[in-house]
Amino acid sequence: MGAPIGGNDGSDGNDGTVRLRPVVEVDLPVLETFLTDPQAAGPFQWYGWSDPGRLRRRWAENGLLTDEGGYLVVDTGGGALGFVAWRQTSAGRTPYWNVGAQLRPEARGRGIGTAAQRLLVDYLFAHSPVVRLEADTETDNVAEQRSLEKAGFTREGVMRSIAFRDGRWRDAVRYAVIRGDAARPGTAGGPGTGRA
Repeated sequence: MGAPIGGNDGSDGNDGTVRLRPVVEVDLPVLETFLTDPQAAGPFQWYGWSDPGRLRRRWAENGLLTDEGGYLVVDTGGGALGFVAWRQTSAGRTPYWNVGAQLRPEARGRGIGTAAQRLLVDYLFAHSPVVRLEADTETDNVAEQRSLEKAGFTREGVMRSIAFRDGRWRDAVRYAVIRGDAARPGTAGGPGTGRA
């Protein structure tokens, strides 16, 4: 599964097409940097030091893909640039996915995250019967809010004091895309799919 983005001539092994793929062992150090390096995690994803070996243990057990959620690597042909992830949550007895993305600093601001999130929407709606995908981001993370909107998500509201990071409680914005939304032009299933 891939989506082209502009601005790359392919000379670095990167053909400019954003792809999602299962995590392989060589990707694990990239994913682990998000748990051990505040600069790699970025200002909205650093929650302090945590067990860097947990991803490697889970990968050894199940490849980071289960019925309750998973991780896929974001790649443009030159190696792992980050990941997209999803986990099952529910409203009563109705399950749906909460999704997220994390990119290396050099991959941010280039449309790669938007393309990856569009691909993840397509993947999850194609391979699971859920009707809803949701994503949360801090209210100050304007770039991620724009990315989610470009990927077809709709802003639903603000959750006050939902996450504790860097010494204080943070508000977050909840976004969602509903299975029927994916057919709208310019969203995950409509014309222009995969364009950043």
